[in-house]
Amino acid sequence: MRNVTKENITDAFAGYISKDTDPRTAEVMNSLAKHLHAFVRETQLTHAEWEKGIEMLEWAGEISDKERHEMVLLSDLLGISSLVDLINMVPGGSSSSVLGPFHIAGAPAIPFGHDMKRHYEGPILLSKGVIQNMKGEPIEGAQIDIWQTAPNGLYSSQDPEQGTYSFHGIQTVGSDGRYGFTTVKPVSYEVPTDGPAGALLSATGRQAWRPSHLHFIVKAKGYRTLVSEVFAGDDPYLDEDAVFGVREDLVMHYEDMPAGSFPDGFDLSGKVDGPYMQVDFDLTLVAE
Repeated sequence: MRNVTKENITDAFAGYISKDTDPRTAEVMNSLAKHLHAFVRETQLTHAEWEKGIEMLEWAGEISDKERHEMVLLSDLLGISSLVDLINMVPGGSSSSVLGPFHIAGAPAIPFGHDMKRHYEGPILLSKGVIQNMKGEPIEGAQIDIWQTAPNGLYSSQDPEQGTYSFHGIQTVGSDGRYGFTTVKPVSYEVPTDGPAGALLSATGRQAWRPSHLHFIVKAKGYRTLVSEVFAGDDPYLDEDAVFGVREDLVMHYEDMPAGSFPDGFDLSGKVDGPYMQVDFDLTLVAE
């Protein structure tokens, strides 16, 4: 097209896509161009603003590495990650929630009752539950990948004082579907603000806090993989999670347990003299 105008440029873009293009790719790219062009028209974007946006994307690329994924964080803060989760959720299963930028693949296998708290200070949390299907039946052989921050609010990939797989582990459940481990009570934390994600929050007057949570990825043969996180019901940031990850069914209750009640079958059994916290949280998978 020789005479491209602000009115016909979207049609021109669509016309340039080859007829041999994969139909879904063509659909996504046409819709992307349509909405991006509409955004530019609606806001009457200036050259300076366009350049600022490009600089932000370049900055995100420069600051990212194998352990820090700034583009994922930007997607989280814009609500895109959560919206993709919400669109693709199947009713009846546990809600999905954002993966976040700090998951580390290849965590070591841990047995039922494993202690992830180790030498760290903070309240002991005993976390347990059942991985089940939509009929309430346990799923034997399901794997649950668990991770969280340390008490200082940092994931191991952010903190050189922690080992690579600190507060990470993968547990395979038996015929009863039960998982269980001990850890330190998770804490609220701020997402990194030293890059473009922080600049976005500052420019819009938003806070950077996430409510305390445990991350889970649950996999089982014949079932859709669940990426989720569960939140403490008393956390002050539940109603303003910076990455829009909270779902009502993912809010859990920590129960204060008295001294002398710690159960058998855990690494810390017989070693906990005082009170501790406990949470029971079942996870429901949807069949493929």
